[in-house]
Amino acid sequence: MTKKQFQAESKRLLEMMINSIYTQREIFLRELISNASDAIDKMYYKALADDGLVFNKEDYFIKVTADKESRTLTISDTGIGMTKEDLENNLGVIAKSGSLAFKKENEAKDGHNIIGQFGVGFYSAFMVADEVTVISRTFGSDEAFVWQSTGADGYTIEAGEKATVGTDIILTIKPNTEDDNYDEFLEEYRLRSVIKKYSDFIRYPIKMDIKGSRPKEGSENEFEEYQEEQTVNSMVPIWRRNKNELTAEDYENFYFEKRYGFDKPLKHIHVSADGAVVYNAILFIPENTPFDYYTKEYEKGLELYSNGVLIMDKCADLLPDYFSFVKGMVDSEDLSLNISRELLQHDRQLKLIAKNIKNKIKSQLQSLLKEEREKYESFYKSFGRQLKFGVYNEYGMNKDDLQDLLMFYSSKEKKQVTLDEYISRMPEDQKYIYYATGPSIERIEKLPQTELVSDKGYEILYFTDDIDEFAIKIIAKYKDKEFKSVSSGDLGIEADVKDEKNEAEENDSKELFAYMQSLLTDKVKQVKASKRLKSHPVCLSAEGEVTIEMEKVLQAMPSGQDVKADKVLEINVNHEIYAKLKSAFETDKEKLGLYTSLLYNQALLIEGLPIQDPVEFTNDMCKIMV
Repeated sequence: MTKKQFQAESKRLLEMMINSIYTQREIFLRELISNASDAIDKMYYKALADDGLVFNKEDYFIKVTADKESRTLTISDTGIGMTKEDLENNLGVIAKSGSLAFKKENEAKDGHNIIGQFGVGFYSAFMVADEVTVISRTFGSDEAFVWQSTGADGYTIEAGEKATVGTDIILTIKPNTEDDNYDEFLEEYRLRSVIKKYSDFIRYPIKMDIKGSRPKEGSENEFEEYQEEQTVNSMVPIWRRNKNELTAEDYENFYFEKRYGFDKPLKHIHVSADGAVVYNAILFIPENTPFDYYTKEYEKGLELYSNGVLIMDKCADLLPDYFSFVKGMVDSEDLSLNISRELLQHDRQLKLIAKNIKNKIKSQLQSLLKEEREKYESFYKSFGRQLKFGVYNEYGMNKDDLQDLLMFYSSKEKKQVTLDEYISRMPEDQKYIYYATGPSIERIEKLPQTELVSDKGYEILYFTDDIDEFAIKIIAKYKDKEFKSVSSGDLGIEADVKDEKNEAEENDSKELFAYMQSLLTDKVKQVKASKRLKSHPVCLSAEGEVTIEMEKVLQAMPSGQDVKADKVLEINVNHEIYAKLKSAFETDKEKLGLYTSLLYNQALLIEGLPIQDPVEFTNDMCKIMV
């Protein structure tokens, strides 16, 4: 018996493939089971082409058998088998796939598709085995052949014996090392879990001899162990079943079985696409935020299957970041995969599926918002922040997809409203969509800056998330209406409230405010008479693109960006404090300095900004009290 060398590549290639291409050893079982399924498929195609053959599905299965004593793991199938030439051509040439060649010759019929197109999967067996033996007898022949190899050094083929048509792949499992536990691939529970994870939806039964325990006949307290053959895969995936046959409970059970979350999903989306790209998908919109959702540890992505075989646990390319909360799976026969089956090529099919999924999710959320408002509000409480981040991220590329899904608390409605609902209620004379920022609804309601807008009867949106104002700055306009902060320098309604008294006070106060500004050098850009304040003595407003709230957010970031808003200290000339300021300006500049410092620090406190010197502030308060 002569040892033959692998024709295609050197020992280095095989070692690189085994150690680098596959990220997890357990993948070998998926690959070998997929190959076994292909072998049965080939019998199915042969029966389609030959009227003299009957394909009786009950006769076809895959068997996985572990023997701890001999340290062997056997994967058997009742498929078409291989001739000596098949063994030579398909197993003697690394990265040559018999299944791929077969598929090219026989286009898929009746919904059956060849899985093992990639030509390397068989050799993943060497990740866990010192020696691999293949015993195969092809359909229509009484002869069997044995292919054997211990790795990249080569292989042998010789005549053998096999009672039935099909293939047995026998792996001699490696001994354990300090770092690696190979015994796990001889354990029943481990093998079952790997099969359920990757091959649960293979269309043929995968059988194992399962051990159990039962009471001895005639005894209540004594038990005996027994072993029986069981099918360990479910075979028919839920996504290939008719939607009309499925209930809400079926989808919920699938959600729990796949461990997508511990909550009940708010909504499911079942997609069966048969167009430019063929795929099935089941997507879930969760109700609750995963504990790690807003952390770096959270991984987005959908499970990706190719013809029912799990290829990736989390395919991130199928979901945009702003829909990263969506759970579920996609199964497609059209994806182009590379030799490892784990790495997707970024091809047209993948992009088409991702685009369709994005549109399906958006459509479902819009439907939820319109028809099941309470459910949408529950969803938005958990994931609204992510939608707003999606608007802001990538320079606003996705704002058109997301802006209609946003909601903010309304000063009038006292609940969350959409931008469209706000616009629909705007009076004809209202120029802007007004908003106010703060850490909570209660704090915003007390802001002095809201007085003028509220008195005009205009609705104000409350922004309580640190991302809110950044997202709105990106949107800039909604249905031709610009957004305006109640703290901005120009509200667009000040001219409506001007009167002779205000104009006179504004002129009289110029010297006073100029002096106060000189006392607050580098702290405020200007001190001026306020046209927005009614009952409050003082507030801060901002000029330019950076608002006070944005300054707080940016400075709180780990990078510690030293970004400052151009602040304006506004004084209510109709408040009694103004008379005190005028008097001090004329008679006691020292006291005016004290008043100016106190008013500025009070304005900072109202905005939630830190006071530079709290001790000085409390001492100033005491001076006023004495």
